[in-house]
Order: sequence, then structure tokens, then C-alpha cells
Amino acid sequence: MAHVILGLLLIAPQSFYGLVKGFKAGVAFFYSASSGSIKRALDNLLTRGLIEVASTETGGRGKKTYRVTDAGRLEFRAWMTDELGGSDLESAALSRLYFLGLMEPSERVPVLHRIEARIESDLTRFSQLDEQLETVDIPEGRGDVAAHQRATLDYGIASLRFALDWFRDYADRHGPRSK
Repeated sequence: MAHVILGLLLIAPQSFYGLVKGFKAGVAFFYSASSGSIKRALDNLLTRGLIEVASTETGGRGKKTYRVTDAGRLEFRAWMTDELGGSDLESAALSRLYFLGLMEPSERVPVLHRIEARIESDLTRFSQLDEQLETVDIPEGRGDVAAHQRATLDYGIASLRFALDWFRDYADRHGPRSK
């Protein structure tokens, strides 16, 4: 979540409430966060020196506006250009796609290729599991359960194939394929 907040603040300095609205207006389509988790991540980014208070309104609640520091810019770039980790591939891929316009044009296609590589890796793993399941004996009375579990795996494989095709097409439209 910290990197998503950095991305939103790189687009424009914002207050905590502006960040919450930013999540609801666009990021929530691929990344879920409560206002409490956004606040904790914001506090952590401040502590780490990746963001700073750009201004504080006087009087009332003293609303703070946050901006990204140079260290935060480096952290964001490192995240964008690093391998995709974690178990939630879709959120990791779509987060990077959402903020791809913040990267230099020459850096964008390599980011897309890293997303493709992660999708290919997951697809290989799911396909191997699919092959292994061909040899599994289903216990008596568990055929219906196994069929729906298998359908879940089939959906995952189809989803990964779609994502791979989509990201390949998008990358091809934005630059040459690396050798």
C-alpha cells in the first residue's frame, strides 16, 4: 500500500482525506484499503522519510498536505522496476500499470515485461498443478467437491492466459519487444 500512496502523491501532493478519496475514485478498482490502513501507511512513510508535510492549514483541524521526498521517489521507482512479489498478482500488476505514466517512457515496456514474466511463472505453476491433478484419485463421494475445485483452477489458468495476452499486446503497442 505504501507504494500506491507514493504514486498518488507523485501525481499531486494531497491530504489524508484526498488520499482516501483517491483510493475510492480509482485505486479501489484493483486495490482495497480502509482509511485506517491508509493512515498507518502514511505515518510509516513519514517516519521513513519517504514523504513529508508540504503544508499545514492554520486553525481548525490543521489539515496537512503531504508530498514525496527524493528518497520516496527512489523508493517508488525501485518498486516499479523490481520483480513483482507477493501472492496477489493482479493487484501488483494493476498497481504498476496504473502508475506507469509516472515512469520515463524508456522504462515503461521493461516494467510491462516484468509483469509478463510473473504471469508466465504463475501460469506455469498452475498448469503443472493441473497436470498433476490428472493422476489424483478422487475419493468416493467427493466428485462434486473436486469438480468445483478443479473449475476454480481452470478459472485461474484462463484468467492468467487472458492477463498474459493482454499485457503482451499492451507492451507490443508501447514499444519493441526485448531480445
